[in-house]
Amino acid sequence: MTNEMLRAPAEVKYAEELDWLESVDDGPKPFSWRLSPRMVRLFVLGSERSDGLEREIPQKWFGERSFVERSIVTLASDRGLLLIGDPGTGKSWLAELLSAAICRNSTLGVQGTAGTTEDHIKYSWNVSMVIAKGQSRASMIPSPIMTAMEQGVIGRFEELTRSTSDVQDALISILSEKYMSIPELDTDNIVFARPGFSIIATANSRDRGVNDLSSALKRRFNFVRIPVVTSKAAEAEIVRFRTEELLRRHRIELDLPPTLLDILLRSFADLRAAAASAGSEDEKLESALSTAEQIGVLEDAILHSNFFGDRTLRAQTLAGALVGSLARRAPEDLAILNKYWHGVVEPRSQKEGGEWTDFLEGGRQAISTLS
Repeated sequence: MTNEMLRAPAEVKYAEELDWLESVDDGPKPFSWRLSPRMVRLFVLGSERSDGLEREIPQKWFGERSFVERSIVTLASDRGLLLIGDPGTGKSWLAELLSAAICRNSTLGVQGTAGTTEDHIKYSWNVSMVIAKGQSRASMIPSPIMTAMEQGVIGRFEELTRSTSDVQDALISILSEKYMSIPELDTDNIVFARPGFSIIATANSRDRGVNDLSSALKRRFNFVRIPVVTSKAAEAEIVRFRTEELLRRHRIELDLPPTLLDILLRSFADLRAAAASAGSEDEKLESALSTAEQIGVLEDAILHSNFFGDRTLRAQTLAGALVGSLARRAPEDLAILNKYWHGVVEPRSQKEGGEWTDFLEGGRQAISTLS
């Protein structure tokens, strides 16, 4: 089944693993949860020897255990969960994993944008059925949030602060009263949330000020702030994990040389340090330089090597992918990258040689082509 999907949701991708965890789980489960809180944490963070399981459960989200535990405890209460962090910190992936483990359904989601309306979180109508037979529950199209309420499962709201205040306010009654009124109907006009219903929302900390949350809505959420990964070892593990998934999905057999992964990690660390010390926004790359963007750079380089190269990942290709991904503004970003290549990569190439020499040349060619 997963072979027929471009990207399988977590509950499909890890179905066999979730089935096994459910079969050995004897812990107390809140509401209609499929797994106990302990097993939910274990599914997300992976197993250890002390867990005493007969099989190893791989780690899927890389971050502090306390963040995951607080998220699970929140969902076991009657409050919503709001995951806040910079782009690329894994908020959406954590939300998907939690939903998959708790209710085996992570697809009941709403994407917050400036065009999101109340209909997207409440309901709309099948116009042809309304014309033919009038308004009824049969002619109503429930939103993913309403469906989550009726089924007693997790609903997701991505990029909450990108939606307007009207849409945000519509969540207040849902989170506090746990029901949704349908004033167009005379009977059967209230949808009550079943036990187990909750909402996981995400918010980009860089969107602060776009559509700030009201104090009333903030009170309905428990906030869990997901920090940027600062540990080089942890970030390397994340990039390696996601890259291995990419290779399996595309059925590509290609080694990821540790030296090239180190070059990628050091380059992003250098560029982040330069952005932190920049005197103005014009001196910073437009990119957030997140872990997710590192994975994107590596994905571009791998696919280019596979389809247009000799199926070997090389430093020149990696450099070209990095420049192509991060040079979003011309000439500002190109000038910043050119400065980095001359001021950091060139001296490092002279000192360390090896792959850094090829990385230097590949970056120079890419910058020259885009200039």
